[in-house]
Amino acid sequence: MRISFERTGGFAGISTKKTVDTASIPANEADQLPSLLEAADFFNLPENITASTRQADRFQYKLTVEDKGREHTVTVSEAALPGTLRPLIEWFQKR
Repeated sequence: MRISFERTGGFAGISTKKTVDTASIPANEADQLPSLLEAADFFNLPENITASTRQADRFQYKLTVEDKGREHTVTVSEAALPGTLRPLIEWFQKR
């Protein structure tokens, strides 16, 4: 499984990008990702999740997951971040 994570925006407008391949990280970390994706129902989320109003200095997250021949990208604003997706975002922010 390969996951690309990008965070843009915020007060300074700094962009952060990370790509993780579960084959190249420790097994205890790699084992967490499938359950985080399942809890978020990631492959059934819409491609864009936005807040009803724009808020300055908020982050925007973009996740692309490639797994077993399927690929899905979700872009979500911090203000509209579903609670089910938050643990996956936090997993990336800790690394």
